[in-house]
Amino acid sequence: MKRRILLALVAVLPFSAWAQSPEPTGPQPELPKEKLVIVGHNGAEHVFNVEMAITEEQQTVGEMFRKTVPPDGGMLFDWGSPRSSEMWMRNTLVSLDMVFINADGTIRSIAENATPRSLAVIESRGPVRATLEIAAGTTAKLDIRVGDTVKQRIFGNAP
Repeated sequence: MKRRILLALVAVLPFSAWAQSPEPTGPQPELPKEKLVIVGHNGAEHVFNVEMAITEEQQTVGEMFRKTVPPDGGMLFDWGSPRSSEMWMRNTLVSLDMVFINADGTIRSIAENATPRSLAVIESRGPVRATLEIAAGTTAKLDIRVGDTVKQRIFGNAP
């Protein structure tokens, strides 16, 4: 009996924590931006000026309700230390490419053309230090691949 009660409480806790935070109804203000460079397998360097999502609140809202993502922009979600990254497109109005980045700055995996407003979970497939969201089609257009290097201060390899 006690075990059932304990299991019921554990099942309800995440929902109750989510229910306490206000539901976002619009885009968050533009976050501070920093330079990020992706060095491709062929040596080409692609420079981006990305918003830095550092706090849990910033990360929860992310790109929600934004109508555009600049071709040289995006948002970098810094998890602080390696962990599994699970993203979704709820309330996100534009398609995105998601780049999952290891602690050393190498690209672990890429999810291209994520479907706007989808509740499907997009996973990093292993622990990553950060997740980069950029305009859909950018990784294909620039031939960005798994194994390429992302240079940014959080990886200790800023240009």
